Amino acid sequence: MSKIKAIHTSFVTSAPSLKQAPPPSRSEVAFLGRSNVGKSSLLNALAERKNLAKSSATPGKTKLINFFDITYRVDKEDFPLRFVDLPGYGYAKTNKSLKEEWQKNLTQFLEQRDAIRIFVHLIDARHPELAIDHATRAFLQSIASKDQCIIEVFTKADKLKQSQKAALKKLYPNALLVSSINKKGIEELKKRILEHIFGNLQKTDSD
Repeated sequence: MSKIKAIHTSFVTSAPSLKQAPPPSRSEVAFLGRSNVGKSSLLNALAERKNLAKSSATPGKTKLINFFDITYRVDKEDFPLRFVDLPGYGYAKTNKSLKEEWQKNLTQFLEQRDAIRIFVHLIDARHPELAIDHATRAFLQSIASKDQCIIEVFTKADKLKQSQKAALKKLYPNALLVSSINKKGIEELKKRILEHIFGNLQKTDSD
């Protein structure tokens, strides 16, 4: 299969909750993970842009759901998607009442946003067994419908030794190990996203 190339990327809007979210117009891919998991860097790597998604200097500061339109091209065929960047969770310094409201809004969005086809759950490869990530995994499994899939992505894989990567793959065989630094795993993640939403992209020699 030819390389998957991002030919168009744009910021759409930000919204605090499902009610204010833009009307669905494309299949959506929701990205979620703990604060400081490297979500913005991963989104920029997928979009082939340096600053499409901006990371906050203060973990847990971003409270809005950000929407980005992206179109990939493979063998002259275009595949339009919408990436949904959800606020990072698990940062303790957020005001308690604000945090509860924020979590309620995120839960409602994830449960009721029908346009979401894929949940990309980001986990720091250096800390793969945190309770909050186990809880997130269980929550996503409980709400995902038959036409939705969950892709687990271990970020910052460049920080691991080869033996640590092998151990992680053994524990989570369906997960992807990626690095926004050396771009390992980025192409495979693009492929998984496109194939779930649009079907098999692999072309035969006779095509």
